[in-house]
Amino acid sequence: MERKVQRGAAWSDARRVLKSVRDVMAAARSAEARLERMVQVIAAGMVAEVCSIYVLRAGDVLELFATEGLKHEAVHVTRLRVGEGVVGQIAAHARPVALADAKSHPAFAYRPETGEEIYRSLLGVPILRGGRVVGVLVVQNRKPRHYTDEESEALETIAMVLAELVAGGELVDPAELHPTDGIALLPLRLEGARLNGGIGMGLAVLHRPRVAITRIVAEDPAAERERFDQAVSSLHTALDDLFAAADLGDSGEHRDVLEAYRMFAEDRGWLMRIREAIGNGLTAEAAVQKVQDDTRLRMSHITDPYLRERMHDFEDLTNRLMQHLAGNGQAALAALPDDVVLIARSLGPAELLDYDRARLRAVVLEEGSATAHVAIIGRALGVPVLGRVKGVVEKIDPLDPVIVDADHGQMFIRPGEDVQQAFQEAMQARAIRAAAYVSMRDLPAVTSDGVSVTVNINAGLLADLSQLDETGADGVGLYRTEIPFMVRSNFPDVNVQTRFYRKVFKFARNRPVAFRTLDIGGDKLLSYMPPAGEENPAMGWRSIRIGLDHPVLLREQLRALIRAAAKRRLEVMFPMISEVAEFDAARAILDIEVERARSRGGQLPKEIRVGAMLEVPALAWQIEPLLARVDFLSIGSNDLLQFLFASDRGHPALSERYDMLSPAVLMFLRSVVERCAEAKVPLGICGEMAGRPLEAMALVGVGLRSLSMAPASVGPVKAMVRSLDLASLEPYVLGLCRRPDRSLRAALKGFAQDHGVSL
Repeated sequence: MERKVQRGAAWSDARRVLKSVRDVMAAARSAEARLERMVQVIAAGMVAEVCSIYVLRAGDVLELFATEGLKHEAVHVTRLRVGEGVVGQIAAHARPVALADAKSHPAFAYRPETGEEIYRSLLGVPILRGGRVVGVLVVQNRKPRHYTDEESEALETIAMVLAELVAGGELVDPAELHPTDGIALLPLRLEGARLNGGIGMGLAVLHRPRVAITRIVAEDPAAERERFDQAVSSLHTALDDLFAAADLGDSGEHRDVLEAYRMFAEDRGWLMRIREAIGNGLTAEAAVQKVQDDTRLRMSHITDPYLRERMHDFEDLTNRLMQHLAGNGQAALAALPDDVVLIARSLGPAELLDYDRARLRAVVLEEGSATAHVAIIGRALGVPVLGRVKGVVEKIDPLDPVIVDADHGQMFIRPGEDVQQAFQEAMQARAIRAAAYVSMRDLPAVTSDGVSVTVNINAGLLADLSQLDETGADGVGLYRTEIPFMVRSNFPDVNVQTRFYRKVFKFARNRPVAFRTLDIGGDKLLSYMPPAGEENPAMGWRSIRIGLDHPVLLREQLRALIRAAAKRRLEVMFPMISEVAEFDAARAILDIEVERARSRGGQLPKEIRVGAMLEVPALAWQIEPLLARVDFLSIGSNDLLQFLFASDRGHPALSERYDMLSPAVLMFLRSVVERCAEAKVPLGICGEMAGRPLEAMALVGVGLRSLSMAPASVGPVKAMVRSLDLASLEPYVLGLCRRPDRSLRAALKGFAQDHGVSL
């Protein structure tokens, strides 16, 4: 009860201060004069002896712009770097700080010109606009004061009003932070991460859906709640219409993404917090923004990629709800050029669907990952998506010509004529090659001297399975079962999993599908499982280790697979097996589930084939007893190579240090091929290595006859196989493996050129 009284008093004070601040904002004064008056009003309203406003300047410097209580000669003199002092810490971490004794804080930085040595306590909050820090608002008192959460929250609300003034361009020239002295107009190449491959050319369209908030304090909270409820209802209706009209087909993982997005829009906790903020005196728009800022602050330091990507969905919802509150049911899109390259810091899945698919050539994001919802939707639409392009929004102007080469993780802003011509030729050649690949879709992958090679696809989405017919692939060599788990907010039960796997079998028709059991952990985290907090997650608690430590997860997944595969052939492979004992333990769980299904009279698969993935090199030294137990073996090249070289595959400084086409790699693979041939156990390989024509040529050269790859790689690899004379390649590759070279790439390229191999 006492806390409610404190909260009510704090909000009552905040409303009074907000009304005063609003009056100051409306006054016909200069921005500096309004800022000076604001610190006086805030200090009085918060019962503080000091109120100071620091504004972010170029070079990540916080400059004191106005103060009540500190020495006025410090204004525009006192400066702190972001991260320096308590004020700098607030800006660096974008979160409030409340200190009863600020001078004892290890980050405290004393500036003698301010005269602040007589003040003990400090409460500071970031001034945020559009999710970015634009300044810091601070109040101080002489005596130690334990600021309450309610006071901190009230000051954050006041900072929302200040954000519009600080970022409005009157205090700091926008050109200072974003110089346009001619340098920015030069051609520019930026690098990023491939989220969906392809090449796109067009004109830049900046995605900036933010709605300016003109009223913070509500005159009539009941009327604001009614406006909010009407906007929520309108939002739900618009989402239903948008998803129904989307050019995405009726099935696929993108549909799960859209359903998850719809659940976010109906989240009661989110809506309740907004209604509570309205009840505390904010307008509907300000309440929505406040809850979003609070959520952003809470999640700003979370490293879990899944949770961070879900934040983009909430950003999307906030912007969309703001549009409905403003009376505009759809994001205000300017007249679009015929060829659009969409540029954004982050993007929600519904936001992408707002744009005309017929004009959309590519998407570029400052953030994003392969499991981002927008990446999944982009994949379903067939649009190239490039993510993690640092600073792209600030370095590009609307309608700048742009080329996005997502295949190679790069983009070109304002490219010269020679670059444009080169990419136009590349796109034409790509179209010709694509037509050639289509023409050989129904032809087998057989070398010119009659050796058959199985070409499969890797999949993780139902949408990927349509590529089986389009590419003419033989089957699915790797089905990543964890992706449907990653786009959900809770663990799917056996029935949900069973329905999903039945769809996989349906879309694959009679082609074989090798289901990899859950490979979670490492960089593939589930929002409903706490992160392990490991220093080296790729080599830590992940994959089959989690499945064996939490057998209920593995048991339920295997139970669902057995049910879904009734009267069909079921292929299951266990990932990250490090020793035979792990395979035996996993196989025992499968055997128990098979017997359980038989005892209950359920329909069993007509055949069950069980395999292991060779990703941990230690397993190669137990390969004979392993081969006596498995029906097939699959090499996971991505993890295997990083473990072989003790080299983090995601580390930019190591990405080019070791070559997968090294003698060590090929000799290792050759030894595995020989052991499997002796035991008559089928062997395949999946991962990036199998999907690159030159690398695939080397794999065939060391004896591998089953390759699994991304769907886009099937055509190029099949063309390579059909142009290859294996009788001349095999002895050549085995001879190369005896060299001391760090890479055999150049020699293999030379062989391909000399023998007319299509790369």
